[in-house]
Amino acid sequence: MEIIINLDQMLEKRAMTLTELSDIVGITMANLSILKTGKAKAIRFSTLAALCAALDCQPGDLIAYQ
Repeated sequence: MEIIINLDQMLEKRAMTLTELSDIVGITMANLSILKTGKAKAIRFSTLAALCAALDCQPGDLIAYQ
């Protein structure tokens, strides 16, 4: 069992690129790539809130337990 980050799916639904998200949220491309590929070991609530605001979604839309 693991935690899955659905950043790719949300970007596709919003027709947004990782570069655009990086500019809006103020998170580096490198850190977003770590999240996107599932290699992140943790995520700050402030980062999660910023992603949700930029993507107009809820935390559960980005994170799943599988």
